[in-house]
Amino acid sequence: MRSHVLTALLLLCMSAAYAQSTILHCGTLIDGIANTPRKNVSVIIAGNQISAIKEGFVEGAPQDKIIDLSKQTVTPGWMDMHVHLDGELTKEAFMEEFTMNPADYAFQSVAFSERTLMAGFTTVRDLGGGYGVNISLRNAINKGLVKGPRVFTAGKAISTTGGHADPTNGYRRDLMGDPGPDVGVVNGPDECRKAIRQAYKNGSDLIKIMATGGVLDLAKDGSGAQFTEEELKAIVETAKDYGMRVAAHAHGAEGIKRAIRAGVTSIEHGTFIDDEGMELAKKYGTWYVPTIIAGRSVADSAKIPGFYPAVITPKALSIGPKLQATFAKAYKAGVKIAFGTDAGVYAHGKNWLEFTYMVESGMPAMEAIKAATMQAADLLGMKDKLGSITVGKLADIVAVDGDPLQDIQTMGKVSFVMKDGLVFKNTTANLPTVKND
Repeated sequence: MRSHVLTALLLLCMSAAYAQSTILHCGTLIDGIANTPRKNVSVIIAGNQISAIKEGFVEGAPQDKIIDLSKQTVTPGWMDMHVHLDGELTKEAFMEEFTMNPADYAFQSVAFSERTLMAGFTTVRDLGGGYGVNISLRNAINKGLVKGPRVFTAGKAISTTGGHADPTNGYRRDLMGDPGPDVGVVNGPDECRKAIRQAYKNGSDLIKIMATGGVLDLAKDGSGAQFTEEELKAIVETAKDYGMRVAAHAHGAEGIKRAIRAGVTSIEHGTFIDDEGMELAKKYGTWYVPTIIAGRSVADSAKIPGFYPAVITPKALSIGPKLQATFAKAYKAGVKIAFGTDAGVYAHGKNWLEFTYMVESGMPAMEAIKAATMQAADLLGMKDKLGSITVGKLADIVAVDGDPLQDIQTMGKVSFVMKDGLVFKNTTANLPTVKND
């Protein structure tokens, strides 16, 4: 009996020793940490983790799978810290809440999710949607039922009555009602706490609040502060108790400063942040997620007659064009920046254009890539598992055709996507081959 047990253990050890690995032959490697790329490097993946990184193009064991990326630039999987996977803005979108069912939003979210992954974004923060679709989408992706990035979601964004995420803005009075904390509309610290607890119960990973007015809602104010500091502190403290971070949509200077002082993790958009706000962000270690592409997109759409309801057009024209200049100023001031786009405000899959606008605004290409890799992982609290091509981290890896350090437009030429050790896209000239089949 003892000999049978020893034999079984020996076979188990031999099986583990000869398990198949995937070896990526990387012509140029940007690892998410170093300031200069490495040439001709092999990245070895075992299961869903990076097990080794070696100089040169190693061959491995006979059963290992070799993927030739020798003509590509390889980076960690990109991370977009501000998306909305359940929708996409069109001229007709403002009527969809009256014509679409939750199932309609769910089905279209599957298409948007796959499009995002194939564009090179292996992790996203979904910062607000309706009907619980984004939470269900995350769960479906985790189960392998649909293709998509790793999703950290806020569920329903939290707002004050009449605020940017009050779903009844613009309704006639008999339809408006008085939505409460169960749907993320709050007034006073106690309701704020209840909404956070409800979000936790619903399955949210983090909290998204609307600290100021916004552009794409049927309310006239696009930038005024909409929470008191007492309310904001109740939100942040309760979220912390439940192990969740807080992202704050904020355009106006006063709302931004209130949110920072209350302890939010990130400011989204930050259009009118002033010098005091930037100093506060540095003092508190608050992240800034600029969403330049969203500002440009809403401003462009506002120039099309009839694209928006009348109340939205002036907000889009006054707020949207300012985001890029704000980003440039914040970068020069030394504010911590993580990559985020507000995908859904523009067409999903074009997230990579944010890289071009960041570089256009003065950020070096390597720093822009780090903003979407190691910096984003830090914002998520996941830098021990994501954000760099490092031994022991999850195998989220992207390759592009060309050199993005010389031409940032190369970020739109994604030829290889691996998430969690699985290949979802490979359009390179030399497709994967398995040796000695």
